[in-house]
Amino acid sequence: MTGLVLAGSFEARNICDKLSFEKIPAIASLAGETKKPVKLPLKTHIGGFGGVDGFKKFIQNEKIQWVINATHPFAANMRRTSTKICNELNIKHLLINRPEWKPEKSDNWHYINNFIDLDDIIPAKANVFVGTGKNTLNQFHNMSGRKLLCRVIDKPEIRFPFESGRYLIGQPPFSIQEEIALFEKYNIDWIVAKNSGGSGGFSKILAARMLNIPVVLLNRPRLPSSYKAENVDEAFQWLRKLI
Repeated sequence: MTGLVLAGSFEARNICDKLSFEKIPAIASLAGETKKPVKLPLKTHIGGFGGVDGFKKFIQNEKIQWVINATHPFAANMRRTSTKICNELNIKHLLINRPEWKPEKSDNWHYINNFIDLDDIIPAKANVFVGTGKNTLNQFHNMSGRKLLCRVIDKPEIRFPFESGRYLIGQPPFSIQEEIALFEKYNIDWIVAKNSGGSGGFSKILAARMLNIPVVLLNRPRLPSSYKAENVDEAFQWLRKLI
């Protein structure tokens, strides 16, 4: 039974490592959004599938019999698409849904469903660290009067879209100490992040906690109806019932 792992998360890398170690036939897929993607120990498809029809054709050509969607919690389109296609093709499908971050009593966290709400929360003249990726910057158009600093992995080919702001180039993971140093260097007043959960991006949240910096978290999109697992162990419990 050959499977497909839709990768792009810390959990996906661990799943691929475990599949390779246990010699379970599987193919990995990466969206190809970074110039130097992490090398996975499985045969890896990089880039899109060519829409819904292309995705279906890939699954049929590769004789895929199960799919683990371990994409980022905010990859809403891919999560909906893989769920829909697997239902149509009668293929077993699992979503990795890691727990969200939870605040402590001392945290000053705010939650939003849309970036347009930032204008009501973050005051003018604030230095704002944008940890939601460069593809979200077009939704920050109402944040004039604030200085935005957006971290990206690869150097963008286009200029920063706003006069008051800049890109910060950095390759994760980042330690708490590195995040503290960064926030202090640029006098960060607010942090905007996605409530991604997991340990990968949590260092910036811990750094904000230590520096008493308020955080605005974007709530996750609704999950499609599918089997779900919170971690790698639960994913393999599901998988072992199939193979």
